[in-house]
Amino acid sequence: MSKPIMAKATAVWLVDNTTLNFKQIADFCGLHELEVQGIADGDVAAGVKGFDPVTNNQLTEEEIEAGQKNPLHKLKLKFNAAAQGEEKRRGPRYTPLSKRQDRPASILWLVKFHPELADSQISRLVGTTKPTIQAIRERTHWNIANIQPIDPVALGLCKQSELDAAVQKASAKKAREGAAMSDDERRKLLSTEQSLGMESEPKIPTAIEGLESFTLGQDYQPEEREKTYDAESLFNLPDASDDDDEDEDESR
Repeated sequence: MSKPIMAKATAVWLVDNTTLNFKQIADFCGLHELEVQGIADGDVAAGVKGFDPVTNNQLTEEEIEAGQKNPLHKLKLKFNAAAQGEEKRRGPRYTPLSKRQDRPASILWLVKFHPELADSQISRLVGTTKPTIQAIRERTHWNIANIQPIDPVALGLCKQSELDAAVQKASAKKAREGAAMSDDERRKLLSTEQSLGMESEPKIPTAIEGLESFTLGQDYQPEEREKTYDAESLFNLPDASDDDDEDEDESR
């Protein structure tokens, strides 16, 4: 339930100007019932000037009258169209003290593996400031030599869904700008679910790396390697008739 602004001062005004019971005032102002009783006794909020919720557009006179007639009636804050969405506004992400020392490592990981992310996106993911991100990008951080990149999801600084959403947003922005991306950059823009759903690429054993482009000559004919050779064709021996003729000539 939404609470009125200046809750304690509003409670002071309601105690002084209405006959609402302590519980009704406490529930409306977000205070404890004993605290409202202390206001009525003068022990709490001494010197605090009452804040009129009627003139300040937080409560109607009809609502006050309904509460005075029925002790069980719960006061409702007056609807204000201008205040819509105020409760959803978020400030910088809070990072526990135990994890603040891990933020530089997560920033370095994001800068290294997702350079397409803007500083504002990294700031929202890990709850840091833009000067810190810029110092790590330019490697001017005072402890840059000792920082090792670590996934912010593994460190618990953000959720995997938040990181995937930021990457997809950066991907869409880069696509709208029409910038050319390399294969490595395109793979980095995939979410975790898309990466896990892709088929694994066939890998060539390291023993034959560099031979994938090797091709045989066009004149290569494997049937010639299977051709059999006999002794006469191999050594080109003369015929027996030629030897007989030479012997007859020598005898003469």
